[in-house]
Amino acid sequence: MLALLLSCGMIYYHLGIYLPHAIQRRVEIGLGGGYSFGDDFYPIWLTSRAALQQHSNPYTAESTHLIQLGIFGRSLDPPRAGDPPPDYRAFAYPAYIDLIFWPLAMLPFPTVRVGLAIALTIATTASIPLWLRFLGFRASPALLTILLMLTLSNSGVLEGLFAAQLGLFVGFLLAAAFAALTEERLFFAGSLFSITFMKPQMSAIAAIYLILWSVSDWRERRAFVFGLFSWSVLLLTASLIVWPHWITQWLHILSSYGSYSEPPLIIYSLGPNLGQRLGPFLIASLLAAAAILMWKMRNVPASSPLFSLTVSLLLALTAITIIPGQAVHDQVVLLPGILFIAWTWRSSSSPSLALKVIIAASALALFWQWGVATVLIVLQHFISPERFFTNRVIMLPYSAAASVPLAVSATLAYLMAKALRKKRIAYG
Repeated sequence: MLALLLSCGMIYYHLGIYLPHAIQRRVEIGLGGGYSFGDDFYPIWLTSRAALQQHSNPYTAESTHLIQLGIFGRSLDPPRAGDPPPDYRAFAYPAYIDLIFWPLAMLPFPTVRVGLAIALTIATTASIPLWLRFLGFRASPALLTILLMLTLSNSGVLEGLFAAQLGLFVGFLLAAAFAALTEERLFFAGSLFSITFMKPQMSAIAAIYLILWSVSDWRERRAFVFGLFSWSVLLLTASLIVWPHWITQWLHILSSYGSYSEPPLIIYSLGPNLGQRLGPFLIASLLAAAAILMWKMRNVPASSPLFSLTVSLLLALTAITIIPGQAVHDQVVLLPGILFIAWTWRSSSSPSLALKVIIAASALALFWQWGVATVLIVLQHFISPERFFTNRVIMLPYSAAASVPLAVSATLAYLMAKALRKKRIAYG
C-alpha cells in the first residue's frame, strides 16, 4: 500500500504538476508551438516518413528545420534570447533506426505517440522479470508488483514515456539479451544486442565486455559474436544502400551534439569549472578501471553471480561516464545494479557498517523523489502559486536524480572489491 501511495503520488506530481508547468515555460519562451508529448520520437517518425515519400536524407539542414518546426512550431533563431543552437534536435541516431521503425511512419504521429507510450510501458514492465531472471533472483508476486510500480513511477521512466524515448526500448533489449545469455541462447542474445546500438552510448561498454568474454572461450561462446555482427552488418548494409554517405554525416552531427547537450554525469555533477578540469581525468580513470575489470572477468560463466555483478557495475559506469547528464530516461541501465544491491542487502545476514552506510545513502538518493513529491502534493495547498512554481520548489523531487547513478556505482564498486577479495582468498 505504501508503494502504491508513493507511486501514484509521483505519477500525479510529474504528469499533473511538473509537466504542465514545463510546457507552459516552453510556451512563454516561444518554443511551445509543436509536439511536447512524444517529442523524442518525432525526429525518427518524421525522417522515416520523409525517406519513404521523398527519399530524403535525415542528416540534412532541411531535415533539422522540419524537425524543429514539428517540435517547437518554428525554426530556431540563435540571436533570439532563450533559443538553443541552430542544429538543436538534429537527427542524431544511426540511419538504420529509420529502417527499423519505418512502418510507424505510415501512421499519423498523434496515433504513433500514444501507441508508443503504451508499448514502452509494456517493454519497461517486462524488463523487470527479465533482469531478475538474468540475476538469478526470484520475487514473490507481491514484491514483483512493488518493483513494477516503483519502476514505472520513477521520474526518469515517466520522462521517457512522455517523450516516447527509445532509451526505454534499449533498456528492454538489454534485459532480454542478458536473460538470453543465462539460458545459453547466445546467437539470440547477440542479435538483440546489435539492435541496442541504436543508442550506442547505453550499451557500448557492455558490448566490449561481452565480445572479450566470448573470445576468451571462443568455441563455447562464439555464437554471441556471430549474432551480434551478423545483424549489425545487415543493418549497416541496408542503411548504406539507402543512404550511402550516412556514417560520415552521422559522425558530423555527433561532433556538434556536445555543444548543446549536457556532459556525462560525472562532469555535470562536479560543476562547470571543476567538471571541465577534473571530469575528463575521472572518466578516463573509470574507463581504465572498467577495462581492467573486463579482463579479470573475461572467463566468468554467465550463470555466475560475479558475471551479474560485473555487468551491473559496467552498466552503472556507463550511466556516469558516457550517457549525457540530462538523459535521465537512459538511466534504466541502472536497473540490474539496483536489483543486485537490493538482493544483496536482503540476503546478507550480518552486513558490515560500511555496507550499511553506503546502501543507506543509495536508498536515500533513490527514494527521495517519491517521498518529496508526495509531500509537495499536500503542501501545494498551503503555498502560494508564486512560491510553489519556482525552480527551487517544483524541481525538489528531481534534485537527487544525479546522485542515484553515482551512489549505485559506488555501492556496486564496493561489492565488487569485496567479491574480488573473497575470490583471491578462495584461490590463494
